[in-house]
Amino acid sequence: MSSPLRVIREDGDILAVDKPAGQAVIPGRGLSKEPLCLQAQRHTGGKIFIAHRIDREASGLVIFAKNPQIHRRLCQDFESRRARKTYWVALQGSPAQEGSIDKPLRLFGSGRMGVADSKGQPSLTRYKTIERFPNAALVEARPLTGRRHQLRVHFFSLGTPILGDPLYGRPPRPVGGFPRLMLHALELRIPEADHGAPLVLRAEPDEEFLRLFALLRAEDPKLTRCAMTEGGSAA
Repeated sequence: MSSPLRVIREDGDILAVDKPAGQAVIPGRGLSKEPLCLQAQRHTGGKIFIAHRIDREASGLVIFAKNPQIHRRLCQDFESRRARKTYWVALQGSPAQEGSIDKPLRLFGSGRMGVADSKGQPSLTRYKTIERFPNAALVEARPLTGRRHQLRVHFFSLGTPILGDPLYGRPPRPVGGFPRLMLHALELRIPEADHGAPLVLRAEPDEEFLRLFALLRAEDPKLTRCAMTEGGSAA
């Protein structure tokens, strides 16, 4: 049985919700929980339209459209990169202070995504490190493209896989023994149709993410917090 729907914003055009880790956005095989889209549709009492997805293992912000016109506009915003997505990611290892990962990705026969220079789709991620630990780091990541498993594969390709990832990372997995994927969809900025101020939606990390993150922090009493500039360096 699914947890109660956590609504971030609802109006006549959109429904934005905070998805828990472990719940799929759309129906699929082997699901133990009701998919988020069906739960959202029952909440609204009418048809909803899926504008984007996040991984089942991830938590955080997901937005649905309530009519075809808004759905079309949201899809265009995502495809044209006008919609800006921000994630918090806890990584195993020590990434650079900030950087870009520009590596094409494609689906392999195993069902896993991977870096493929010759046949992959262009994929770009920008990131900055927010906090460091002895063997881990908290990173703010902005995928500028929307490939399947993009953040998971990109960070794994750097040698810094996401903690708790059951699929990407050297065995044993899940990475670092964490019981959940430490990937959270934190914020979404959507441009207004009339070129006004963007709509900013934010889902703060859930209690489980914060509890596991606190374990990393507690391991390092001399933790250094990295400087953050307003708005971030990954535009």
